[in-house]
Amino acid sequence: MKSIKVPIEDHIDLHTFRPEEISGLLSEYFLECLNNKIFTVRIIHGKGRGFLKKGVMEILKKSPVVESFKDAPMEAGGWGATIVELKDELTECTALKKD
Repeated sequence: MKSIKVPIEDHIDLHTFRPEEISGLLSEYFLECLNNKIFTVRIIHGKGRGFLKKGVMEILKKSPVVESFKDAPMEAGGWGATIVELKDELTECTALKKD
């Protein structure tokens, strides 16, 4: 499989990724955000039937780098996007990158 370079910004659109790629993608993306001092990230998962959103919620609940998350405000995607607050403690999270 060809590696894809994803720009590290305060948002990521998951529409172009396969469901089985999302967990690893978000883990790596969050660590890169922390490295770039980005602590608030908007994940665009779309509305649809809610399957992708549900999967994203499960990933966020288990992630040790996530402080909190909530639906985006209406002007930022409403329930088709999620706002994630990352922990402002990179040292606590760097052990994850080594695994």
